[in-house]
Amino acid sequence: MADDITRSPEEGGRIIDEPIGEALAKRYLAYALSTITSRALPDVRDGLKPVHRRVLYAMRRLNLTADAQFRKSAKVVGDVMGDFHPHGDQSIYDALVRLAQDFNSRYPLIDGQGNFGNIDGDNPAAMRYTESRMTKAAEALLEGIDEDAVDFRPSYDGSKEEPVVLPAAFPNLLANGSSGIAVGMATNIPPHNVAELIDGCLLLIENAKATTDDLLKVIPGPDFPTGGIVVESPEAIREAYETGRGGFRVRARWHTEDLGRGMWRIVVTEIPHLVQKSKLVEALAATIEDKKAPLLGDVRDESAEEMRLVLEPKARTVEPAVLMESLFKLTALETRISLNMNVLDAQGAPRVMGLKEVLRAFLDHRRDVLQRRTAHRLEKIAARLDVLAGLLIVFLNLDEVIRIIRNEDDPKAKLIARFRLNDVQAEAILNTRLRQLRKLEEMEIRREDAALREEQKELQGLLEDTRKQWRKVAGELKETRKLFDPKTSLGKRRTELGEAAAVSAEIDLEAFVTREPVTVVLSEKGWIRALKGHVADLTEIKFKEGDGAQHIVQCQTTDKLLLFASDGRAFTLDAHKLPGGRGHGEPVRLTIEMGDIDEAVALFVYEEGAKRVVASHEGYGFVVPESEMLATKRSGKQVLNGRAMQAAKVIGDQVAVIGERKKMLIFPLSDLPEMTRGKGVKLQGYHDRGLADVKVFEKDEGLTWEDGAGRVRQVPEWKDYRGKRGGAGKVAPKGFSRSGRFSDVIG
Repeated sequence: MADDITRSPEEGGRIIDEPIGEALAKRYLAYALSTITSRALPDVRDGLKPVHRRVLYAMRRLNLTADAQFRKSAKVVGDVMGDFHPHGDQSIYDALVRLAQDFNSRYPLIDGQGNFGNIDGDNPAAMRYTESRMTKAAEALLEGIDEDAVDFRPSYDGSKEEPVVLPAAFPNLLANGSSGIAVGMATNIPPHNVAELIDGCLLLIENAKATTDDLLKVIPGPDFPTGGIVVESPEAIREAYETGRGGFRVRARWHTEDLGRGMWRIVVTEIPHLVQKSKLVEALAATIEDKKAPLLGDVRDESAEEMRLVLEPKARTVEPAVLMESLFKLTALETRISLNMNVLDAQGAPRVMGLKEVLRAFLDHRRDVLQRRTAHRLEKIAARLDVLAGLLIVFLNLDEVIRIIRNEDDPKAKLIARFRLNDVQAEAILNTRLRQLRKLEEMEIRREDAALREEQKELQGLLEDTRKQWRKVAGELKETRKLFDPKTSLGKRRTELGEAAAVSAEIDLEAFVTREPVTVVLSEKGWIRALKGHVADLTEIKFKEGDGAQHIVQCQTTDKLLLFASDGRAFTLDAHKLPGGRGHGEPVRLTIEMGDIDEAVALFVYEEGAKRVVASHEGYGFVVPESEMLATKRSGKQVLNGRAMQAAKVIGDQVAVIGERKKMLIFPLSDLPEMTRGKGVKLQGYHDRGLADVKVFEKDEGLTWEDGAGRVRQVPEWKDYRGKRGGAGKVAPKGFSRSGRFSDVIG
């Protein structure tokens, strides 16, 4: 064995000398192709991935039909893993469970008995505790599989054969949807209503030139197992189905319950697809705790057999539509479900298809299945007619046949020679029972022969006429549609197509925020929180080890805060949306997109009409209205170009600037331009280092500074420091702040 490894391939060994880049490329490409074709993407014809197809085929081999006894899921998983799918048993069981969950699959293909999980997100029981069998829908997918309807291929070890694709009596790809992530591509297809899909197929059979617009008249949109309301615009829906890429906004279904005396509450009866109810309730409760939903007072889960989430308003004066619109924005009561119809076509190649292409591919598959089943039936008829021809010879020469069978040592060979029979006919004669040798049986054989010849003629005509084939396909689809009749609970459309309420654009949530005092604390390491009330003793505020206070602002929950970052961007924070005072808060970077190396140089309450002097480390700056610093996006708003150092409030008519070398310069505020964005003008000149602090003050009141204890100190003879803007200034007076700033107080 060791010699075999050390020898080269030319010498019969197993060592291959090739560049590592080529070796990795080949192997990764093989892995990628395997993932795409054998794991992640469904087949456009039956809408199944290999593991789902193998589960259903294994259940058929176990005769687990819809009216059969349930069998342990562990037995099914074992057969699938042993015969067809040599992967982990848990992955196979997960696939089986998903096919049985009526809140995940629009038309469950497996009928499960036991705990198969629930919409709360609870896990199913282990496979040894659950039982399963196929549903009628699964039987429809497998119908005709024993009639040479599809190709088979050897299983992984060659001991068995498995179907390449299922016959699929209905378009399961769109009916149950699919999702998966492969290497470099993904797929996501929401479920639809089977009756509508079949109507679309019938439309295409009648008119091959039907457009997407024509199809949307009978297939208006997805139909989710959990119901809900699709509020996407018709134009967006059309674009999604035309291109195969897009998405759908889905909202929960709700109604108002009148409690009398002007009191009411909202009851949610359906939630968007794939949303776990327990996590949704947690999220709703969190919005109340974090004061992000000022209109919501309480949430309760009163679900039993049917879903019932109760939402209590904070005040009876709130409009129900306004409350729900606010929650749609904040929680998973509204979600966006994407559409990416990336599938494997009939040749096994992945590509994105539109609605018409998918239905066309399914119809072509059904026609191919029809042709193959017809050809298979013709073979069976031909074989049976051959046998019947032999049996008729028995009745025409009954005495001679009996004599040969009784007296000859090799009756089979004698029969073949005497009556010019073939081997199959002779074998059929020898297997005929004596009680069947009656006149009545002869008449029955002749009737069967005539019926088979009539059927043979019809089937041959079917194979020769394309129109007849499409009529036959249409008839089969109409028959399948009865299984999914819209009048039944299974076939009835569950998802409504509507529009978002016009009130959504007019909601002013701040108008419903309760005004309460809070103390906002931003730590040196970027953790932010809002403590209840105005904290008098700031030393009582606790921080993580190694952290401390950077900015502390006392404000109201109705206030907006402006955070000015060192990269010159301004960010807007709503005080009522900040995390509460429990713990140490949360990183401010979860709320705004501030850079990792940037820090907050100023944090203050926004005031209508107020202005700020923004200044950079290089000594440039200008006056900007606070209204121009408000940002509507998490990415903030660029205000100052350069490394920002300060955003001093404009209270007065004089500007005091001090550099890192403790040189101070004072000049009139009128020397600074008012801008909304830019670099600004030169405030103070430096040979090295840069600006330390800026302050605006009233000349009649004089210049002051605060020490670390909060005591206000006067700057004597501040007029001696007046000069032209952009000058170097003079050294600050003795006793001035050791930090070189106008305030050592955190704020």
